[in-house]
This record gives sequence, C-alpha cells and structure tokens, in this order.
Amino acid sequence: MFLDYARIHIRSGKGGDGHVSFRREKYVPAGGPDGGDGGRGGDVIFEVDKGMDTLFFYKHRYQFRAEDGAPGGKKRCHGKDGKDLVLRVPEGTIVREEHSGKVIADLSGENTRQMVLRGGAGGRGNMNFATPTNQAPQYAEAGKPAIEIDAVLELKLVADVGLVGFPNAGKSTFLKRVTNADPKIASYPFTTIDPNLGVVDLGDGRGFVLADMPGLIEGAAEGVGLGHRFLRHIERTRLLIHIVDAASFDGRDPIEDVYAIHRELEKYNPDILKKPILIAANKVDVAKYAEEDPVAALKEEFEKQGYPVYPISGVSGEGVRELLEAVRKLLDTSAPKQVYYEQEYYPEDEISSSDLSYTVETETGRDGEIVYVVEGPKIDRMLSYTNLDSEKGFRYFTQFLRRSGIVAKLKEMGIHEGDTVRLYGHVFEFYDDEVSGDESDE
Repeated sequence: MFLDYARIHIRSGKGGDGHVSFRREKYVPAGGPDGGDGGRGGDVIFEVDKGMDTLFFYKHRYQFRAEDGAPGGKKRCHGKDGKDLVLRVPEGTIVREEHSGKVIADLSGENTRQMVLRGGAGGRGNMNFATPTNQAPQYAEAGKPAIEIDAVLELKLVADVGLVGFPNAGKSTFLKRVTNADPKIASYPFTTIDPNLGVVDLGDGRGFVLADMPGLIEGAAEGVGLGHRFLRHIERTRLLIHIVDAASFDGRDPIEDVYAIHRELEKYNPDILKKPILIAANKVDVAKYAEEDPVAALKEEFEKQGYPVYPISGVSGEGVRELLEAVRKLLDTSAPKQVYYEQEYYPEDEISSSDLSYTVETETGRDGEIVYVVEGPKIDRMLSYTNLDSEKGFRYFTQFLRRSGIVAKLKEMGIHEGDTVRLYGHVFEFYDDEVSGDESDE
C-alpha cells in the first residue's frame, strides 16, 4: 500500500544522571567523591533507504524513542550511552514539526542522513564538583532532558517529469505504455489514487523518470478531494506533461480543462507554472471522428502561450515517440534544478529557549499571607537532583536561583524578608543574602 503522509511522535534519549558517592575503603577514611558521570542519550536520525518507496511502515506505529543514557555509578563509573534511533524513509521525504508546519529535514538529493533530535548529555557526577573549599560535594547534575516533538512525514516523489490532468484523461494508460510501471487502470473518477513512478527508456542509455500524479479536480488547491496529497508530488519535477482528453468522452471542453488544471497549480504554488509544460492531446484515434478538430483548437489556444501541443494516443501509441523525444530534448537543454527545502525548525533551539523560561506568580496563603510561586522546567529538574537537606547542596541551588534572575524577579515583585516562596512543593522563607552578607538565598 502506498502511503505518502504520516504523523509520528519522536523522542531522543535522556542523558543519564550523575552519581553522588564517596570512596569508602578500610584504610582510606576520607577518600573523597567518586560519583561517575551519566551516559549520553541516543539521537534520533532519519536516513534514506533506496529500497523504500512509501511511508507505510509508519501507518500503524506512532511513538518512536531513542534509548536513554544510563546513570553514573560509584568508583567513577561512567554510565552507558543510549543507542541512537535510526528511522528509514524513502528519498524525497520531508520531516516537519507538526504544529508550526516548519521543515526540520528534507531527505533528498545528497542529504541522505540527518540527525533530527540530539540526545541529552549525561549529568556530571559529584567527583566533578570537588574544590579546595568544598571537598565533599553532596550533589550531582541530572542528565539533560530528552527532546520530543510531534512530527509529520511527507513524501514528495523525486521524478524528472510529472503527468497532470483530470481523472480519466488517460495518464495511467500513457504511463503503462511508455514505462515499466504497472498502474491499475479503470474507467471511473479518481482512477489513480496513488502516484506511480516509471522509467522511460529511449535507448542508447537515454531515459528519465516519469511520475503519474493522481487525477486533479477543481478545488484541489484548497484540499478538495485529495488535493494537497496530489499536488505535493508535482513540486520536485523538472517539467510537466499535461494530458488532456481530446475526445471529450465526458462532454468536457479540452481547452477549459487545461485552464482549470493550471488554475489549481497556480493556487497551490505559482512556481509550478514556471516549469516547462507540454500538452498531450490524448485519444486522437477517437477524436479524429469529431466534427471539429480538437487538436487544432488546442494548438491555436496554447502554442502562442508557449505550451507546445502533441497529439497522441495512449492506446495505439500514435505520436507517443515524438512527445517523449521532445521531453528528452527539454531535459537535456535545461539545467537540472533540485527542489530542496531548507531547514526552518531547529528542535534544540526551540526547546532550550523555552527550557530557561520560568514564571513567578503570587497567591494568598491559608493565613492570608502572600505566597510567591516559582515554576519552570529547569527549576523542577534542579530540585530533582539537588540535596536540599545538605547545606552545600542548598547553597548550590540558591546560587542557581540568583544566576537565573529569579531572585531579582522576586525583588521586582516586592518580596520582603520572611515572605514565603514555594517551588514545586518545597516551601522556603526568603532572606536576601546581599543584605545579610550570607552566601545563600532562601
């Protein structure tokens, strides 16, 4: 089953926590700290798999996560690094952040492997914090957090030439005649519901990749039917063959059909109409019995606009070779232009900027006193690995509050000595060390 769109949730590995321990041996009564560092969390990597042509692997699975780093151990033991997670995708896959729609990675061309989410660094053990004045640190660093995002995978087929046209115009029949593809062909609207790729071999090593884009309908650019799913595959092609039903089997006007499709392409992405476009007037083996010559009418209308018209029959093969030679000549004389989507969203930058944020709010306590409530992701993590029962651990934490600007914010809001501060279940009385001359904040 062909699938060109998938929603997934990806998460890198969390860094392992640093360890707090002290060397304890019979003849070494004061061996000092020996807590080891935590291991690095695994990265999330996307890699092109040339054997894949669909995102079907991601249809029934949503959560993907790299391995967490192991915590450090005593005796300076370093925690094991987490394994990277490698997600394989077809060439032409774009990874976007779901909520903003911004591009994280474009796996096409030379970009066949890209790290998307970096694993968290391991936390440092307490052996790293020993100083001449603090020879027994009772705290260690927590591992850096994992990064997790909701992502969208979009497959934009990489082909030289795209076939466009209304349903039943004969695109699948044409593709089957000129390539090794084997599309399903029937006579009903939305004949093709999946794009098909095929290789056109003109002999002497000459050839190109041709993609049959599913039949468009009016309103496709606004998402009517499966509009956006169809249109996204056209963006990477170098030129287009617009196949139109010259026989007007459904009572349609071939000229109006060309204009209708061009309107949809322009609404979706005006740059698409800047590509070379050849019009293939299909089913001429039947159209020749019409009272008026539809091919002549198409030539009169569009060739003066720079769109050459080629009469063909996908069934009999009439005119097909001439059309393919014209396509090959255009490809040979025009420089290939790789459509590549630059990265717009950098998960580490987005997460790190929000990670440092904090809020300071006030509420009324049970006895009517003002309570200052401080919250933020980094504060929460600091509390999780800092031993506040230790004087040195408490001092380490209060120094962090000052460096982060939280103490200054409290003062700005009018806090006084003795007022209550609450941080994730921990309640303190505030004392200004700059006034008292102490080295800690409470």
